[in-house]
Amino acid sequence: MSNSTALFASAPLGPLTLPNRLVMAPLTRNRAEADGTPTPLMATYYAQRATAGLIIAEAATPNAVGQTYPNITAVHRARHVAGWRRVTEAVREAGGQMFLQLQHGGRVGHPATSGLTPVAPSPVPLPETVFTPGGHRPAVVPREMSTEDIRTTVADFARAARNALDAGFEGVEVHSANGHLLHQFLSANTNLRTDGYGGSVAARIRFTAEVVEAVAAEIGAERVGLRVSPGNTVNGIAEGETDQLYPALVERLGGLGLAYLHLVHADPDAPLFGRLRAGWPGVLIANPVLDESPSTDAVHRAAERLLAAGSDLIALGRPFLANPDLVARLRLGAPLNPVRGRYLMYVGGATGYTDYPALEASTAQPSSSSSEALDGPRVA
Repeated sequence: MSNSTALFASAPLGPLTLPNRLVMAPLTRNRAEADGTPTPLMATYYAQRATAGLIIAEAATPNAVGQTYPNITAVHRARHVAGWRRVTEAVREAGGQMFLQLQHGGRVGHPATSGLTPVAPSPVPLPETVFTPGGHRPAVVPREMSTEDIRTTVADFARAARNALDAGFEGVEVHSANGHLLHQFLSANTNLRTDGYGGSVAARIRFTAEVVEAVAAEIGAERVGLRVSPGNTVNGIAEGETDQLYPALVERLGGLGLAYLHLVHADPDAPLFGRLRAGWPGVLIANPVLDESPSTDAVHRAAERLLAAGSDLIALGRPFLANPDLVARLRLGAPLNPVRGRYLMYVGGATGYTDYPALEASTAQPSSSSSEALDGPRVA
């Protein structure tokens, strides 16, 4: 079977059988209500993309202090669960399957948004502004988590995972990437602790490992994935010892029988990719590096390289945002809609969210330049 053919072949994932190997990656779109409850518009958005082999829904916070930005989703109250249930029912009716990403922002948050002082492994503020309901504001110094805070947060993740299954999700993805709380514990410049959660590689991976282990114990390891972004410097991260951190994390968690490991911006030519693929005994989801609005051929090439390097599933973000029928377009070699960046986040509403045309409704494909002229500059 060629890699191109394999992309559209069925694949096992824990207790599931996926109809293809294309995964819709989690990307925050800020369309929830102010308290984190998913909206009916979100149900429409995800149901439109139900032909993905698996949808990993956008990050949902496991507790109030974990909130990052305005209008992001949560999964720690009954109202959140009810809102997500409407989403999963719509996707299931359309033939799709969903996991929910669980994300705690850590220092990536602000009292103007959550009403709470952010928490983090150490009192090291984000070196950037933070988007709040009143616009961008300087980051605040986070409160260093006590060992009791850590235990409570681990329990919050486990409870959120149970809530996700109650809401109709097939499983959850623990987010330990992109500069959020779990990644902050992994990283030397944000984790200055001298207790059992900081300093050595073994200590810095401990919090992520304990969260994953608790979630797996709560809902079953076969329904739990882990997302990591080795070497990613977003949100002011400088990991240090990247080549030691992630093999150690894989070694600690590899025997649990997790549903998958999800690598962000995976480079099949990087030595670390090869080490992680060799060390991880289960399904590997790889998210390739792509332009903001890639061509069909570019997506195909990136996916085929990763499959050839040992990836089992391919996670795509912006291509799915702009193309509700991405699977069909890639199968047919049809052109892709460009992403309209102005409506990517923060603005709310259906524009740039549920109004991207499906292939049969497209009479012409605008170029990236015409899209920019229509939408204007990207919102920060």
